[in-house]
Amino acid sequence: MSRKVRADIHLDAIVHNYRLAKAQAPTAMAAAIVKANAYGHGAVPVARALANDADAFGVACVEEAMELREAGLRQPIILLEGFFDADELPLIAEHGFWPALHSEHQVRWLEQFSSPARFPVWLKLDTGMHRLGVAPDQVESLVARLRQCEVVSEVLLMTHFARSDEPSLPMTRDQLGCFDRVAAQLGLGASLSNSAAVMAWPEAHRQWLRPGIMLYGATPFGESNPVADQLRAGMTLSSEIIAVREVPAGETVGYGATFSCDRTRRIGTVAMGYGDGYPRHARNGTPVLVEGVRTSLAGRVSMDMLTVDLTDIPQADIGSRVELWGQRLPVSEVAQWCDTIPYTLLTCLTPRVPRVYSD
Repeated sequence: MSRKVRADIHLDAIVHNYRLAKAQAPTAMAAAIVKANAYGHGAVPVARALANDADAFGVACVEEAMELREAGLRQPIILLEGFFDADELPLIAEHGFWPALHSEHQVRWLEQFSSPARFPVWLKLDTGMHRLGVAPDQVESLVARLRQCEVVSEVLLMTHFARSDEPSLPMTRDQLGCFDRVAAQLGLGASLSNSAAVMAWPEAHRQWLRPGIMLYGATPFGESNPVADQLRAGMTLSSEIIAVREVPAGETVGYGATFSCDRTRRIGTVAMGYGDGYPRHARNGTPVLVEGVRTSLAGRVSMDMLTVDLTDIPQADIGSRVELWGQRLPVSEVAQWCDTIPYTLLTCLTPRVPRVYSD
């Protein structure tokens, strides 16, 4: 009998979430970010589901872009980290990818590249995150050079926010101010809004949105947000109970004896572990649903198994379905118990967890 681990991918929910992003700025276009295998959901199935809606797709690199092209996706594809070597430029020109440039050396490579094809480029401005992007005092000269490149059809400015998921803090407004001061005299289109900015910073919407984590139904916020509250989970991760035992008071469960029974407890073993991508550092008390009833982890996560408390779920038994996160248990809530963010839970699932797609 096969192992019962599975990740159900709800493509209709992902389409709903994309449309929700677009509804926040009806005149803007939106690039659906499908990098990292669509945050673990499957880049090609997700992109195909969005094909009738998406204005463009966003990926990290040429390899991810080629996967979409080879699957028949014809929308513009933005290379969010640009190109890593000048040797990639012929492929970019052939397939009409839109590279995001973050350094002068990439501009220089474009100046040295010749092709009959022309394509847009996005120039990333570092407004304070200090990860990628050109300094504000470089932008005007680099835009002038890009406008002279024979292969560049259009230049668009972009930036990335460091704390847009914390709307009460001033940094996003400071970054916006920096961007606007630089962009004011250039007359270029702009893209500033990641998922958090799409939902919480309407003044940052501009011509292009870049919804990422929100497409998959996870909120980037630590508190309620009226838009995020309308998101639908793109994935339900589940498995089954494979063993049940009574553990007496005073006994412990699992590696490291981290869970001690305060009374006789009914413990269920679930076919799911860090070998599947479930976080090993999930704490005792991390929520799960068994037969639709909320309970929690009891003991440390093992490579292929974890243990849950079934004491107050008498109907649970071998074969009972366990939801680790999904439509009834937000991945964002689970992430908080694991001292991480939902991005890592979704993207770290291993290939041995089959993805099952539904419309």
